[in-house]
Amino acid sequence: MNAAHIAARSRSGVAVEVVGETGSTNADLLARAAGLAGPLLLVAEHQTAGRGRAGRSWLSSAEGSLTFSLAWRFEGGPQALTGLPLAIGVALAETISALGVQVQLKWPNDVLKDGDKLAGILVETQNAPGGGVWAVIGIGLNLLMPDEMEARLGRSAAGVPWLARMERDTLVAALLDGLAAALREFAARGFGAFSARWNLRHAWQGETVVLLDAGKVVQEGLAAGVDDSGRLLLDTVDGRMPVLAGDVSLRVKA
Repeated sequence: MNAAHIAARSRSGVAVEVVGETGSTNADLLARAAGLAGPLLLVAEHQTAGRGRAGRSWLSSAEGSLTFSLAWRFEGGPQALTGLPLAIGVALAETISALGVQVQLKWPNDVLKDGDKLAGILVETQNAPGGGVWAVIGIGLNLLMPDEMEARLGRSAAGVPWLARMERDTLVAALLDGLAAALREFAARGFGAFSARWNLRHAWQGETVVLLDAGKVVQEGLAAGVDDSGRLLLDTVDGRMPVLAGDVSLRVKA
């Protein structure tokens, strides 16, 4: 991949860097955030210590996946970022769908294809010098999912061979444009501008689900989408209950 080619094909105005290998693009941008002059996309052709939500590892390969992080400064404190991971999911889903692949969303931060995980999102924050907050948005997107990678994961996962055939710089530029547009909209209007769009792609709308915390069931109900704060709405025997994002996993009830 070529940073100059990506930047030239993007309409976002965001600076782009590409590295051959690093541990974690999120960690790299968090370490640099205080000195950044503006938004920056950091793409790694190979990431050796990628991380997912709740400290999980993110396995990837140079040939079969895209791993990148986008640093973006917001005014206000971390509370201004309520619902941001879900808005990022909407941006990814809409961009991927515009490229010809239909996907769905799983609360709070997964993109699914045919029920399997296609992409994950990790948002980390750091206070910005002089006020505001830097959000570092890490994304791992599977393009090809060979059998040996699924064996390492220990579960099925999705790939998008159609997108794998695209020229990589063009694909990254398209994803960057979708993300940048969504982040500007989020800064202006918050997650309320995205909630209906998220619900349109909700993979488990109306399904009976259980919430798991540390492997234990803590709640059960019908998944009823999200509200304008990004909270998952569960219809339970005791009525509708909003669930805050956090270290909680959602699974379709067997």
